Amino acid sequence: MKVIERAQTGVRIEKSLLKVLKGLAEYCNLSVGDLLEGIVLHSFEGSPPFSPATRKVIEQLKQVYACELTAADSHRLTEKQR
Repeated sequence: MKVIERAQTGVRIEKSLLKVLKGLAEYCNLSVGDLLEGIVLHSFEGSPPFSPATRKVIEQLKQVYACELTAADSHRLTEKQR
């Protein structure tokens, strides 16, 4: 185990994507922060963060929470005006 120091952050994220992340974190018995750390660390090394079985769970969660976003949408999202 490595000892680290964490920082609190106020990240804004699309609502349905957050719901999927929360559901996946619950499924994996992790906090959302721990899940995000794992995703980022795997991505930085160019390795897939999820097994095929977990990808199936993600697809199910995306359907449940009506998350239609894909990687193609990355950096192309704009917030709805209030």
